[in-house]
Amino acid sequence: MDMNKKAQNITETGRVLTDDEIDAIAEDVTNRHFDVDTIRRRGRPPLGTAPSRLVPVRLDPDLHDSLRMRAIKDHATNSEIIRAALREYLAS
Repeated sequence: MDMNKKAQNITETGRVLTDDEIDAIAEDVTNRHFDVDTIRRRGRPPLGTAPSRLVPVRLDPDLHDSLRMRAIKDHATNSEIIRAALREYLAS
């Protein structure tokens, strides 16, 4: 692209938006009320009532391989397996 050319704003259908259309869109967004509670949240879903904490854990290769194999068998993530095992251990 020629660096001296102004970047064009193109819709998904390939139509170039005019400056007036862009101004109208900006005005609409600026004046619209957004209900923050209804906007879809991004990121990982919460695991509990408070933000989760990352706890790094070192595993020897055999334990890590066993964890991966169990996760595959259970159609789960490594984290899900670790959380379930930790809950069971702490409940005993």
